Amino acid sequence: MKSKNYSLTDHLLELRNRLLIIISSIGICAILLSPFANTIYNFLSIPLLSVLPEGSSMIAVDVASPFLAPFKLILLLAVAITFPVSMYNFWAFISPGLYTSEKKFVAPILISSTLLFYLGILFAYYAVFPLIFSFFTSIAPEGVEIATDISSFLSFVIKIFFAFGLAFEVPIITLMIVLFEITTVKSLSRKRPYIIVIAFIMGMILTPPDVISQILLAIPIWLLFELGLFLAYIIPTNTGQYNVVHFVKTYEIIEIANINE
Repeated sequence: MKSKNYSLTDHLLELRNRLLIIISSIGICAILLSPFANTIYNFLSIPLLSVLPEGSSMIAVDVASPFLAPFKLILLLAVAITFPVSMYNFWAFISPGLYTSEKKFVAPILISSTLLFYLGILFAYYAVFPLIFSFFTSIAPEGVEIATDISSFLSFVIKIFFAFGLAFEVPIITLMIVLFEITTVKSLSRKRPYIIVIAFIMGMILTPPDVISQILLAIPIWLLFELGLFLAYIIPTNTGQYNVVHFVKTYEIIEIANINE
């Protein structure tokens, strides 16, 4: 059953209030993090600095780069930290227009997709960056001194973070297209070779033009697709029904309820 009807003005006022909360939370978080901007940037650059040849360091090509690069990092970090706040306000805005049955599976999807995005970023930092930077520094021609610009480095890592964050959403996407009966588990299984090809194409599009990062993105996409396929397999759908996954306790899926349309 849906909530009471709202006028267009009510919706616009609610949207404005939600956007103000999101923007304010990002601004406050960025202000609180600003004293630690250089420390955070130094932490981000550890995977690169740890593999640079002795005596090498990062450089700032532009005059304003020592200020702009950490500032940009702080702003993006504030967006990432307050992402749950953004998702909550998004949920609060759309939930009055949803049926009770829809609310039961939309909320877990929002929560799980947020956690998976964070997991993708952590995977990129702790597993991908050491391999990529070690590879880049090891193949430098003899006589070439490695001195990475801090702005170029930040742009590179942001692209990698974004790519792996999106890649880790694959299980959710796979599960959703099965739950909404757009396709079936059997059909997706038959198309596995095409999915693997698409994974490598996504690796080429979403990552910088090097083979290592492309492979390190394509393989997780493929494995995460298999995970989503497995979840879709254990949550079967039938004609006229769809499954709703209830997250009642943190980190636990304890009930699967079939709801007749």
